[in-house]
Amino acid sequence: MPDPAPITFGTDGWRAVIADDFTYANLRRVADAAGRVISSASPGGTVLVGYDTRFQAGSFARAAAEVLSSHGLVAKVSDSYCPTPALCWNVSRDDAAVAGVMLTASHNPAPYLGFKLRMADGGASPVAFTDKVEAALLPDPPAARGEYEVVDLMGPYLESLRGLVDAEAIRAASLKVAVDPLHGAGRGYLAGVFREFGVEVIEVHGEDNPGFSGLHPEPIPPHIDDVCALVRSRGLDAAFVTDGDADRIGAVDRSGTFVNPHRIIALVARHLFEDKGQRGTIVKTVSTSVLVDRLANRLGIEVVTTPVGFKWIYEEMVKGGVMIGGEESGGIGIPSHVRERDGLLMALMLAEMMAQKGKGLGELIDDLLELTGPMEYRRVDLKLDSAVKDSFVDSIPRLEPTEIAGLPVKETQRSDGIKFLLPDDAWLLLRPSGTEPLVRVYAEAPSLGVVDDLLAAGRAIAEGTV
Repeated sequence: MPDPAPITFGTDGWRAVIADDFTYANLRRVADAAGRVISSASPGGTVLVGYDTRFQAGSFARAAAEVLSSHGLVAKVSDSYCPTPALCWNVSRDDAAVAGVMLTASHNPAPYLGFKLRMADGGASPVAFTDKVEAALLPDPPAARGEYEVVDLMGPYLESLRGLVDAEAIRAASLKVAVDPLHGAGRGYLAGVFREFGVEVIEVHGEDNPGFSGLHPEPIPPHIDDVCALVRSRGLDAAFVTDGDADRIGAVDRSGTFVNPHRIIALVARHLFEDKGQRGTIVKTVSTSVLVDRLANRLGIEVVTTPVGFKWIYEEMVKGGVMIGGEESGGIGIPSHVRERDGLLMALMLAEMMAQKGKGLGELIDDLLELTGPMEYRRVDLKLDSAVKDSFVDSIPRLEPTEIAGLPVKETQRSDGIKFLLPDDAWLLLRPSGTEPLVRVYAEAPSLGVVDDLLAAGRAIAEGTV
């Protein structure tokens, strides 16, 4: 038998395949390490525990709570599955809460489950904290078990969402939308709030199915093809899609066209600034569109760029003065709400924009691009042999091409993987995933033809064929 994979915290928590490395024994080891680190800093503090809709996620959450409480912590477990932002919001509003634990693998495929740690303000745990947890891991699971409470996390969170948007404007707009939670933790909740606001809603992939119907619970094509077709066939105004733990957002306009997260970040940032009077910096990851930079320049807003992973955006939020933070994968957060991504809130804000301006998502994007100029974006995920992937990673410090796909390289950046800046704001980024065995290749340019050329060049670089 091969040795089990080491337990490490990646871009956002520890993730592994259920019954392979994600076992009750390993979960209890992680909960034990987290419990000792948390209780050392905050003896007797409260830790809230949530879970998503994956196989046995609730049972794993209760097992984690038993171990956490054995360290003298007050462990409280959600009485139902919940989105990660619901857990985070409750942690941030509970004066006694010193941390949160979320059992989820977010956008990873159905066989995975994960263990996310959240800080007292609801934000993602920084590397320094997860390093302490990793260092505290013991080889054997603990025998100690404690008591835990069961609490309602969804009621207070949903009530807070209702107060963040203009419900009457949404009601007056008589919208017809689809909601696709991809069988994840947003199921029932987002559709329910929309219905309370008088929106006609069709929810797809909302039934209990821990296998996710074979879908990858990430709100991007091709996983959203069903809801795109539904929008076209039923003449709906839009569709809103959330990932496995509902902290990410994807959208579809009335033509059935995917609205990528880059454009959503820009739309919401403009809405906050122009319509809601909010001010502050925009924080984005290195893989996020230059549309955000162009919009910020027009509005006179500063942009801060971080490595990929919302924990880096969170660290900027902690410093203060941030209006919104977002990443290419669809995680967008407004720190005045909570220092975490929230796919449900983003969907409600998009609907609010549509209602207040009397325009569809496609028209709102046309208005945005008229202000910023056009840019197109695509990403491919390469499943490479481990030797090929390792060879690419090892080559990053030495890669110095002078041109890519016929375009001169203006600058090379290595803050996260390797990024090549090209003329006309075009760029190509290659980086190994922090959550999956992949190399992700990202490209943006003024036209899709150039984007495709850049992606082909990026594939060749990652595979070592150039």
